[in-house]
Amino acid sequence: MLEPDLCYRALQTRDRRFDGRFFVAVRSTGVFCRPICPARTPRSENCLFVASAAAAREAGFRPCLRCRPEAAPGTPAWAGTSATVGRALRLIDSGVLDEGDVDALAARLGVGSRHLRRLFAQHVGASPRSVAQTRRVLFAKKLIDETDLSMVEVALAAGYTSVRRFNAAVRGAYGRPPRDLRRRRSAGAGRPSELTLHLTYRPPLAFDELLAFLAFRAIPGVESVEAGCYRRTIEVDGVPGRLTVRQAGKPPALTVTVALAEPAPLVALVGQVRRLFDLEADPASIDAHLAADPILAHVVAAHPGLRVPGAFDGFELAVRAILGQQVSVRGATTLAGRLVERFGTPCPGESDAAVSRLFPRPERLARARVEAIGLPAARAGAIRALARAVASGDLVLDGSADLDETCAALEALPGIGPWTSAYVAMR
Repeated sequence: MLEPDLCYRALQTRDRRFDGRFFVAVRSTGVFCRPICPARTPRSENCLFVASAAAAREAGFRPCLRCRPEAAPGTPAWAGTSATVGRALRLIDSGVLDEGDVDALAARLGVGSRHLRRLFAQHVGASPRSVAQTRRVLFAKKLIDETDLSMVEVALAAGYTSVRRFNAAVRGAYGRPPRDLRRRRSAGAGRPSELTLHLTYRPPLAFDELLAFLAFRAIPGVESVEAGCYRRTIEVDGVPGRLTVRQAGKPPALTVTVALAEPAPLVALVGQVRRLFDLEADPASIDAHLAADPILAHVVAAHPGLRVPGAFDGFELAVRAILGQQVSVRGATTLAGRLVERFGTPCPGESDAAVSRLFPRPERLARARVEAIGLPAARAGAIRALARAVASGDLVLDGSADLDETCAALEALPGIGPWTSAYVAMR
């Protein structure tokens, strides 16, 4: 529940801890803002506090061009209020509603469409369709502001199927055509080879500790961590490429550079990076809770902003977990490198041995002789069984399925027990 007095005090002090936790819709201007907006603070009677940008748009308010609601951190409260809503939001982030409908989304979640709409109205303040539309138009605005992509490329990257729909959506949200939003920028000549985005988060962020964890487990050929920078190969809608993540300055953000062989939708990719670095976490609440424990208090004080490292890809993580059974972390890393070298495919583009291959797809590993990399037959069989389940769609590892059901499905596969399923669930 949003307490108006508390929200207004956060707005008056521009408290960054509340950035993304709610938005301020101003009745006198018809605009909605982040609580850190530098504009003059409106009178309290003119403020309507809503839980999401989608709720503000559904109420008829336009996004602020000054504080840029599209650049706000995610809203962790959504996932905490309803597991079904959290799973639905992850599916929407992956683009399920870009081509499908709410009935199909509800079917994937195992609930009725009316019940799903009721849950969204209760926890998000907007319909699933409105959330998807807001997500697309705000991401398009982010691309307009932060890149030199042409408007056609912005439309494609934001998930629009036509430039006409893109133009109509932006005009409807901002009251002006897309080109007018970029009047202070000069687009580069031709299609740039890479683009850079800034992903904000709530500070503090123990970025060095996250990098140390990822570096020790980096899959040779796929991932690399050096000089305070995380790099890896990626595949977006079948388009190969690479991404680089490093810490930016102010405001607190990670700088993500994406280089793809050709244009592709990028909304889901941003979600993957945010999950990998746990950017939706609320470190102030987490640290305060853990600091109450006498054993953990000194760790929290020494390392504020610790996060749980996520996974860029669920299947890749599950394979890595099987490779790590009964061996050291370094041993699992060696095996993962052999797997990628033998069954992965080369990533076109820059010649860099550290990030030169794509992780094998489930369809490839489902019939591969994984024993050839030095694995025991049982563990090789477990990887093939996992790959078959993912390739067939019987097992979904994108965070959208019920957690207990996913763990049970993993443990039903040969060679996967509670330790492996729990590790996959944690990340």
